[in-house]
Amino acid sequence: MDEKALKGLREQIDTIDRRLRALLNERAACAIKVADIKSATGEATTTPFYRPEREAQIIERLRSENEGPLSDDSVERLFREVISCCLSLEQPIKIAYLGPSGTYTEAATIRQFGHFAKTSPLSSIDEVFREVESGSAHYGVVPVENSTEGMVNHTLDCFMATSLNICGEVELPIHHVLLASAGTEQDEIDCVYSHEQSLAQCRRWLDTHLPNVERRPVASNAEAAKLAGEVERSAAIAGEVAGDRYGLIVLQQNIEDLADNTTRFLVIGDQDVGPSGNDKTSILVSTRDEPGALFKVLEPFHRGGISLSRIETRPARSTNWSYVFFIDFDGHQSSGHIAAVLDEVRSVALEVRSLGSYPQAVGR
Repeated sequence: MDEKALKGLREQIDTIDRRLRALLNERAACAIKVADIKSATGEATTTPFYRPEREAQIIERLRSENEGPLSDDSVERLFREVISCCLSLEQPIKIAYLGPSGTYTEAATIRQFGHFAKTSPLSSIDEVFREVESGSAHYGVVPVENSTEGMVNHTLDCFMATSLNICGEVELPIHHVLLASAGTEQDEIDCVYSHEQSLAQCRRWLDTHLPNVERRPVASNAEAAKLAGEVERSAAIAGEVAGDRYGLIVLQQNIEDLADNTTRFLVIGDQDVGPSGNDKTSILVSTRDEPGALFKVLEPFHRGGISLSRIETRPARSTNWSYVFFIDFDGHQSSGHIAAVLDEVRSVALEVRSLGSYPQAVGR
């Protein structure tokens, strides 16, 4: 072992660490000055300190300029925490999310807001919406779509009864693991707990490796992990974070049937988000009960060359046998081109309500 070379490298690392510390404190000081300026001009009461579009631009730039050896994802995670820390110096923000703690929604919340945000797990999607509507939380994080199992209809239905906007989206790769208490062997398992969607996402693996084991759906993967720690000869399908939270060991990793299994989460709040340069817009459209109604709504998007990424239908709450359409498309509603298309849609629909324009998930 070349001790002299190692000593030189360690001294170099120490020097770099000191420079990093100084630069981080310099960045934090700038953040405090931003807060001071906003407070002095009165903008602090009208302009949110958290700017999703600005953060998305920073992360996208850092990823595109990254030369390694750190991966783009590693650079993003590091700077999310730096931004989170600096934002906490400007204005501590509270985030409500669909709990309990240890779920993928908590992981998505941390991915978007970092560990310096104050987070609050709630027991239902409705509660998350109410917490943000009441001002008890600045933002909320809720699941809306899984690439394997489809849309979370409860989230869509909540948008029909709220004035909140979508302020951002998070796409989280979902990797399920089989968890059990220490000392439990896989061939001893009599029962597997998990959320019904997770059980569905691991159906083939379970059919192959645990074909005769009872599958019990529960409210969340965190609850499944908790039960697996309490009930003998049982296991849970969840994320590794749930296993860490409840003191379980990993028996098998990555047991999901599809390797690219991803869940999309929405950040909800009461602010309008400016353009970031890579945006998505969501709208809610109700139509007349007549032949060709949906075609009339979609045709202006086709003529305008606007790419639609999602169309979902939900029953309207006002009238039997009538429906509303949730539509996602690329671009920001402030664009003149998109605004003109939306005006055309309004002329043929009963109602068009914007759910917000927001930065598309970065790096996905």
